[in-house]
Amino acid sequence: MKLVVTIPAYNEERTIAKVIGEIPRSIPGIDSVEVLVINDGSSDATVARATEAGADHVVSFKRNMGLATAFRAGLETALALGADIIVNTDADFQYDQAQIPDLVKPILEGKADLVLGSRFAGRIESMPISKRVANKFVSFIVRRFSGLPISDAQTGFRAFARDAAMQLHITAPYTYVQETIMQAARRRLVVREIPITFRKRADKSRLIGSLRKYAFNAGPVMVRTYVDYHPAKVFLPLAAAPTLAGTLLAIVSYAASGQVSPHVPVVSGLIASGFLAAVAGILAGMLGTQRRFQEECLYRLKKLQYDSGREQAKVPGNR
Repeated sequence: MKLVVTIPAYNEERTIAKVIGEIPRSIPGIDSVEVLVINDGSSDATVARATEAGADHVVSFKRNMGLATAFRAGLETALALGADIIVNTDADFQYDQAQIPDLVKPILEGKADLVLGSRFAGRIESMPISKRVANKFVSFIVRRFSGLPISDAQTGFRAFARDAAMQLHITAPYTYVQETIMQAARRRLVVREIPITFRKRADKSRLIGSLRKYAFNAGPVMVRTYVDYHPAKVFLPLAAAPTLAGTLLAIVSYAASGQVSPHVPVVSGLIASGFLAAVAGILAGMLGTQRRFQEECLYRLKKLQYDSGREQAKVPGNR
């Protein structure tokens, strides 16, 4: 059983070595632990510090590509390395890496496909009230959208079973945290949470420069993902409301005066709006069906790509 710990890092020379040094290399039920750093175009000594601290693998981008892209590269590289379990953590030393055994335990026991480290179910040393409120609000939205009883949708400390990792296909360029949860719900993966400790950060977050920027980038991802997976829930009310309003207006107008001519433009506009929303819903449903087929194809391609290499490696004489 192989565990690969992925660490996306952007200009984290001050903390990356402490994170790597804290990762346990011996875990019950795990035969080997490897550390993979995804250097997201750092301009400081992040790579040198990571290598000195004992990182087993480093993948580097020539320029900053964003957290979601770094996370996706880490997931794919870990699968190629033959990981049975993948743990993703941050490079800023806010998560306690000594809790990795607790994070992977539900997967080892066959009780979960994805395990989230919940800060709100555990202990938070420091978090500005604005970010605390924003995190809880976004978690509430993701909870309603996904139907999963999660308390912390924003956590970057999470563990994936190998097969679960192959079923997640990140499309957003900015952040992956909400999209992976909603995809996991769609794929009917078993998601669990464990309480974790969240430490105080010494400097400003590289990911969330401002709540306004984060909302501007993460909000559309959640809405788009929800529309992709639940087009009927979105477009049925949008189609029904104006159609019903137009029909009722026509009935009331006719009952009151015996004609609807004064309100014809309004009635026509409402009914036309409902019709267009219905057409949009049908198209969204068709696109959603295509997306499901594409996701299944991607999953099977990943299994062929990554699992075939593992099987060949097990054959005597292969190197």
